This record gives sequence, structure tokens and C-alpha cells, in this order.
Amino acid sequence: MSWFEALILGLIQGLTEYLPVSSSGHLSIGAYLFGLDGADNLAFTVMVHVATVLSTLVILWREIDWIFRGLFKCELNAETKYAINIVISMIPVGIVGVFFKDTVEHIFGSGLLIVGCMLLVTSVLLAFSYYAKPRQKSNISMRDAFIIGLAQACAVLPGLSRSGSTIATGLLLGNKKENMAKFSFLMVIPPILGEAILDIIKGVKGEGAFGGIETIPMVVGFMAAFVSGCLACKWMIDIVKKGKLIYFGIYCALAGAITIFCSI
Repeated sequence: MSWFEALILGLIQGLTEYLPVSSSGHLSIGAYLFGLDGADNLAFTVMVHVATVLSTLVILWREIDWIFRGLFKCELNAETKYAINIVISMIPVGIVGVFFKDTVEHIFGSGLLIVGCMLLVTSVLLAFSYYAKPRQKSNISMRDAFIIGLAQACAVLPGLSRSGSTIATGLLLGNKKENMAKFSFLMVIPPILGEAILDIIKGVKGEGAFGGIETIPMVVGFMAAFVSGCLACKWMIDIVKKGKLIYFGIYCALAGAITIFCSI
């Protein structure tokens, strides 16, 4: 992978991680166009996902500070309940990561057909959430957090948008738009950081977790994903509040159809 390819893929990751159009799907398409193999693509995907997690920490630092201040009070307050919901949402994706990691890695290198199909699924989810009658729950319940976590676990499939799946699921459950955008972005932080730590440990032990990508392309891709992620995170929160997810549903439908056509 060259530094220019890493720059483009990093920008794609940063912009599409928060927009409900599937960052992993677009990274798979970009890697296919650049002729990158599955192992290198997976290693690079992990690194740029960490970059977008850091952009989440920067943009949502007020919410994160609110959570930790409440936790240090050692009482069952709103902040503690919010943190508990995040932990509950991590359970499904944790199970997938522990027991089905090899299967996920195989899927990432299995071509564009599944990417196109999952983009169509993302489109359907966004359309359902757009036309669903809003109930506007004031708080996300533990039950809702687990169901949203199931959506996140399913979104490990390339082409199925993580933010699109979690936000759409939360809206279908009747949660407020502004609550779902922030919860969706915060709930992904622990799983991605955990995955990154495991891959770094493997890399140190020489198990090849980082593929064959050199340092400079990794750094360029990381920085590109971080900067573009900061911009996209702020933009996406405003988009969800205004309820304009249907436009991304239309985009995913077109992108999915084109991807399936090109893969046949």
C-alpha cells in the first residue's frame, strides 16, 4: 500500500464511519480498486478505526467527561446507568469477536458481492427508521441497549453500516434522535479499542497481525481518518437531529446495486 492509497482510504474511513453508509464496505471497495489483499486491508481497517475512535473522544469529550464524573460519585445516577447501557451494548459484539473472529476475517476477504448485499440491507434499515412513527423515549433502556448491541454485532459484516444499523435500530425502538446519535458513537469506543490492543499484542509477538503495510502509509491513513472523522462526527449528529437519514438510504441502495452488478 502506497501513502496515497492510505490517504484516500483513510479519508474514506473517517467520512463514512459516522455517516450511515458503511465504512467497512467502502474500505473493501477501495481496497479492491487498489488491488489490496484481505490481510493488509483488515490490518489497515483496524488502525483507521482506532483513528476515528480518537476523533469521537475529541468531539464528544463533554459527554465522556459527564459519564466519568458520574461514575466517580459511586452511586446509581444517570451517568452510571448510561455507562451500564454501553457495557450491555458491548456484549453481542464481544461474543462475535471472541467466537467468530476468524469467520469475520474470512468474510472481509470474500469479495464485493456481500458488500453490495449488505449496503442494500443498510438502505432498508434507514428507510424503515425514517418512516417509523417516532415515540421519543427520554432515556435508552437496558433492553434497548442490548438490542442496539445486537445491531452493532451484525454490522461487523462489510457493507452493513454500524452507525446506520445502531441508529436506525434505536429509532425504531422509539428513542430520541439526538440521544441515538451520541450513544451510537460512544458505544463503539470500547470494542474498537479492545480489538486494536489485541492486534497490537499480536503484532509485537510477531504473529503478523499488521499484514505487510509499511509505517508511513499507516501513519498517513491514521491521520487522514482522524481529521476527516472529527468533521464527519459533528456533521452526522446534526444530520440525525434533522431526520435526513433517508438520503443516505437512497445512496446505499444505489451503491449496493452498482457494487453487486460489478461483482457479478
